[in-house]
Amino acid sequence: MQFQQLQYFVAVAETRHFTRAAEMVHVAQPSLSQQIKALERELGADLFLRARGNITLTDAGEALLPLARRILADADTARHEVQELVQLRSGRVRLGATPSLCTGLLPDVLRAFHDRYPGVRLLVEEGGSHDLVRELARGALDLALVVLPLPTPSPALTTVELLREDLVVVSSPDAPQPGRGRRTVRVADLEGERLVMFRHGYDLRELTVAACRAEGFEPDFAVEGGEMDAVLGFVRAGLGVAVVPHMVAARSGQGLRVTPLARPGLHRTIALAHRSDVAPPRAARELQRMLLER
Repeated sequence: MQFQQLQYFVAVAETRHFTRAAEMVHVAQPSLSQQIKALERELGADLFLRARGNITLTDAGEALLPLARRILADADTARHEVQELVQLRSGRVRLGATPSLCTGLLPDVLRAFHDRYPGVRLLVEEGGSHDLVRELARGALDLALVVLPLPTPSPALTTVELLREDLVVVSSPDAPQPGRGRRTVRVADLEGERLVMFRHGYDLRELTVAACRAEGFEPDFAVEGGEMDAVLGFVRAGLGVAVVPHMVAARSGQGLRVTPLARPGLHRTIALAHRSDVAPPRAARELQRMLLER
């Protein structure tokens, strides 16, 4: 008994027609008929009652049909499981993340993932949440770490909240401490401070500017337009202060003074997003699991 013969048998049983069954399994009708006859000889029983224009199952055919379907389903499951394992030995993951998350959250997780799955290529794209959502929607990314709420909410995306992160104020140790030396800084204390500000489209820029305006003042920019590394470098040089994620400040090393924001402070919510209509590849799902369990 051959696996292919069972495929042909199930196709005939479902269509009740040899020609349509042959079309379904992409084989010539005479070849399909020959294989069905070979299967019947192997089993020692007719599987079909053949009358012109009327194909029905015999008792033997009725008994074989659920077993054949189960064998074919088990074979599909086995093939899928093996392919999943192969993906974790090779494959790739296309991950998008905001630059601050590439600096703060991702290094440790990606190192752990690479240690476990060294054959999987990690392709990381930095960008703002708006850009990452667009790249997800067009299928250019498997997963993306974005800041909630999304700039343009999309029902085509599934988001899972990952963490809620505090923002802090960083300044040069050689400059006067913001907030007049207090252990915490209020957003209102940033009025009159020169801010080192991120480029347009950066989630942290919009959040910081909105918080200042909510306190009734426009922020004063000393320098603007930088990415995360540039902003931290300008702060170290004493050009001004900046509002950055706590994780980034903690990993930034020496040369920065870190001051928490007074309650209620400023926070941002990080989520892991993927398309709702397409399941991420196995390797991407494994990275997703590691991020959620970190």
